[in-house]
Amino acid sequence: MDTASMQLAAASGLMSLFLFIVAVGLLALLAGGFWLTSRVRSNESPRPRPEEQPKLPPEGPVREIRQNRESAEVPRTAKGERPLTPYELSNMDSRPSESQDRPRWSKGSSGSFGGGGLGAH
Repeated sequence: MDTASMQLAAASGLMSLFLFIVAVGLLALLAGGFWLTSRVRSNESPRPRPEEQPKLPPEGPVREIRQNRESAEVPRTAKGERPLTPYELSNMDSRPSESQDRPRWSKGSSGSFGGGGLGAH
């Protein structure tokens, strides 16, 4: 056997050893991942049983209600007084609008600023 074939065999053996070590390392990573996942799952709360699942209300499924709403007016401050801060405002209620017609965009308008439409002319 000459030195060239011995060097080739040695390089081939080193490559095989390297690939074997990489494969064992990958298997160790996979096993560690499964172990870590099982530990995390054991700390989670159990899945709900069928009797714990949400139920429909007695009156049946909830339906969508479409209506236009108007907000309450923001109270105005007298001249010379300081403006109200958001924390001083009460919970601003809304009420159904008198007109239930849905607002529509004008023809040829995209409905948004910079939307690419021709706009109202």
